[in-house]
Amino acid sequence: MNKYLAKIIANDHEGLQMISACISGAKVKVAEIKYLVSNKVFLLSVERIKVETSQVNKKVNSICRFDFIDMVKSKNIDQSNQERVLEILGIDYLKNNNVYEINLIFNNNAYIVLTTETIEAILEDQSEIK
Repeated sequence: MNKYLAKIIANDHEGLQMISACISGAKVKVAEIKYLVSNKVFLLSVERIKVETSQVNKKVNSICRFDFIDMVKSKNIDQSNQERVLEILGIDYLKNNNVYEINLIFNNNAYIVLTTETIEAILEDQSEIK
């Protein structure tokens, strides 16, 4: 049995694409989406399939962390329904002047936009789901 837990660090478009591919189809509860304003950190706790290995049915709990986030906007996400489970479809970004807008795209036309001056993201596995 493979005990390897991944940690992917992204600081450019290619790194974001890698994280996007790894968390595409992942499940996240609204309660497990956090923006720590004073620390400028945005966190997602996701349940994902380990697509980067040959173990097709292996699921892991992972943390997706974005640093240096100046602002967060969301659309079509009912934050009062903390138990609602969203499915992440992917991550994309736009660059406008010197500011990046990182788009977290979910099912049902829901999305979150993170505004930052730099791309700094980490996807780190926490534990395997038995």
